[in-house]
Amino acid sequence: MSDSVDLDRLGEWLSSNDSPEDCMCLSDLDGFMHGIVCGPEMISVQEWLPIALGGDPSDLPSWVLTDIATLHMEMVERLMPDDPHIEPLFWQAAEGHVIAMDWCEGFMDAVKLRAKEWLRLTESGEYGSLMMPILVHILDDNGNSPFEIPQEELDQVLADAADAIPDAVVAIYAFWR
Repeated sequence: MSDSVDLDRLGEWLSSNDSPEDCMCLSDLDGFMHGIVCGPEMISVQEWLPIALGGDPSDLPSWVLTDIATLHMEMVERLMPDDPHIEPLFWQAAEGHVIAMDWCEGFMDAVKLRAKEWLRLTESGEYGSLMMPILVHILDDNGNSPFEIPQEELDQVLADAADAIPDAVVAIYAFWR
């Protein structure tokens, strides 16, 4: 979580009618930016910011851009020390369980920006499994797993995978560094 950004305010703006129609909401934006930070090569802010915000960032309130820049910087800072960690912004269901699907979809949107380069990780025998906690959250339009996880097991598998995402992202970052 960010100490310097009002995440509630940013989240409300991102999901409001004031934001561009194709703007990411807070959880998928957080996943997207983690994918950008953890990726195989640097992607310029000029490339990824318009995708994240659904249009020309120069038309947006300056506080939004400042908050996103601050979040991005905090992500980098959390991954660089000797004891790296991340704090993904997952949704919380009314029943209390975590919903990581939007975050994972955002992460995968970042992967798509350099899909060919990501193959070195995803096709490596030893490290390819690092992506599984993220990939398991990508369901089809009917809510079914492409990994053929039975529906009666899916909630527990998703909960376990969500718990594994922070460590997986740290390991993915380390793989590329």
